Amino acid sequence: MQVLYAVAALGGIGVIFGVLLALAARFFAVESDPRVEAVREILPGANCGACGCAGCTSFAEAVVAGEAKADGCIPGGSEAAKEIAALLGQEEVETVPLVATVFCIGDHSKAKDLFVYDGIQDCAVAMKYANGFKACTYGCLGLGNCVRACPFEAITMGPGGLPVVDQEICSGCGLCAKACPRNIIQILPKGEAGHLVLCSSHDRGKSVAQACEVGCIACKACVKACPQEAIAMQDNLAVIDLEKCDDCGECVAVCRPGTIHPRRDLPLVSPGPREQVAV
Repeated sequence: MQVLYAVAALGGIGVIFGVLLALAARFFAVESDPRVEAVREILPGANCGACGCAGCTSFAEAVVAGEAKADGCIPGGSEAAKEIAALLGQEEVETVPLVATVFCIGDHSKAKDLFVYDGIQDCAVAMKYANGFKACTYGCLGLGNCVRACPFEAITMGPGGLPVVDQEICSGCGLCAKACPRNIIQILPKGEAGHLVLCSSHDRGKSVAQACEVGCIACKACVKACPQEAIAMQDNLAVIDLEKCDDCGECVAVCRPGTIHPRRDLPLVSPGPREQVAV
């Protein structure tokens, strides 16, 4: 009999709490703006955070509240921006498609290693050991932080130990660039026009040549050869102004290490055995 009383008592308490919760949900409910869900449906749903918000829902709420711009979703691009602007009655926005670009071509066959690294496969962790195993302290370590950071699976590790960006899939969200501790990934406007100096080293020429066969040695030959004056030296590294570059190719012809390449040839993938040098 006591068991029945206990069960009845617990059941009664459950009913009371259920009613209270239902009343609380009704009286304290916060009405949501239907436009938030409409904006959320337009977004790609990657929840990548490239917009600066915690996820797509947070971004949708910010846009509806006027705290974020309609073109804030980088992966969504122009199409998403136009749809959101039309939905909210805002002026149509035109965005420039972006793509991640790896500024290092020192793969296994071209760049030297100081020692064999057999630790955690993480670039930031590897840098804690003598600033990385690569002879070039600016070069890609190839341990895949950028690959793991990409929510669109647009980056893979090539056979030469360098990340390869699929420019058709890449949205230019920038998460790979943030994940790279060597800062060798840049986010550029999509396109095939122009040439790039695919190196990130700021060491002097002799040090670069000892560490990597294809690094910029700051010889300034490309600067002198460029008829458009589109190339300048910045801290021992040649940098090309894409707005001035007319794809003449004069810089490629005089670049002895072969560091300069036209954008239309990207990505560059080449296999090769790893070479080591003494510490």
